[in-house]
Amino acid sequence: MGDKSRSVFVTGASRGIGRSIAVRLAGKGHRVAVNYNSHKEEADEVVEEINKLGGTAFSVMGNVKSKDDCENIIDRAEKEHGSVEILINNAGVISDSLLLRMKDDQFEHTMTTNMYGTYYCTRRVIPNMVKNRWGRIINISSVVGIRGNAGQANYSASKAAIHGFSKSIAKEVANRGITVNVVAPGYVTTATSNVLSEKMRTTVKSWIPMGRFGEIEEISPLVEFLTSDDAQYITGEVIRVDGGMAI
Repeated sequence: MGDKSRSVFVTGASRGIGRSIAVRLAGKGHRVAVNYNSHKEEADEVVEEINKLGGTAFSVMGNVKSKDDCENIIDRAEKEHGSVEILINNAGVISDSLLLRMKDDQFEHTMTTNMYGTYYCTRRVIPNMVKNRWGRIINISSVVGIRGNAGQANYSASKAAIHGFSKSIAKEVANRGITVNVVAPGYVTTATSNVLSEKMRTTVKSWIPMGRFGEIEEISPLVEFLTSDDAQYITGEVIRVDGGMAI
């Protein structure tokens, strides 16, 4: 049986990679819930773009670091579009500092948003996926969850935790038609990377065999593939999109 319209939930979808994923999946005929925390105007623009393309979408505010918010926003998505069949855990924060200077709240905020948000949303959608014997969960990680990076102990730890979490859940639900995979981008041209100094950008590019930053549009095609029926035998994978940075 070919792919059909599915109910999709994308966290942190108002900008950057999340926005690109939401638009691309909507373009495939899926019904998309566009989650945001503080960028309402941008989220509404994503919905407007999807609607202009003939897709179906709505925006929903919620902070994924909050268990209650995760419950509420997915409840809302299910009322609008039916049980969430494809979950994209994309929302994340960065709060860089060398460990010697890192504050407890920097570590906690990064871990709770990036890891706990993934946990809360995944746990919420799993029961219906198990019941329906079909589901796709794709967690957006980072190459630094594989190779680490000075000044990003908290961020690297949160992303590495997502890798272990995803592989464990993949084993738990593999015989229920549910796949769980991780996409780990390298340095991608986004609002976050654009704040780097030219000197730092040059240094980072020297770490990348391809010699350039990735583009947002180079992440979403892989995510789309992993949501499809063609990818039904792929699970528990951490797939890098990093220009060879972590080779």
